[in-house]
Amino acid sequence: MTFCPNCGTSKAGTENFCHNCGFSFVKNVSVDSILSKIFKSERGIKRLIISDNNGLIIASVSKSSYLPVDVDGIGAITTANFIASEKAGRDLGLAELVIITCEFTEGKVFSVSVGKGVLSLVSDPHINIGLIRLILGRFRDIIGEILERLLTNANTRDYRDLDKDWEDKDFATA
Repeated sequence: MTFCPNCGTSKAGTENFCHNCGFSFVKNVSVDSILSKIFKSERGIKRLIISDNNGLIIASVSKSSYLPVDVDGIGAITTANFIASEKAGRDLGLAELVIITCEFTEGKVFSVSVGKGVLSLVSDPHINIGLIRLILGRFRDIIGEILERLLTNANTRDYRDLDKDWEDKDFATA
């Protein structure tokens, strides 16, 4: 049996993070490194967007960042679409939603759940759909674990110390 080197909790064989303290068992894992791996896995990928379940952007990368794109709007819409489809599937008794694929004449958009968020991938129109499904399936759990840790830490941060910092500052004007 393996144990977390940070807190000593037993580790299941497939976990990437300690369920007790959040310690990463994967060396140097970050959202940026995962998005980079996804980009390198297929030439036809144009943009990746990770948003939380409220549609707020957590990360976004693009091969053509000079093009004006409303990333916030795209993240909000793809997240709302995923969550609405997920609810419809549950209401129909279809179990868990795996992936949404939207096909347009100039490209495709794929969306998958990553725990407390949605990963959306924008591609060119001739991308290998099977390969994209495999890529998204491969990385969805680890991104979900990173988001879980990131959003849990953000929600539990104690902001009272910030108020104290402001009280300690001298903002008197002359």
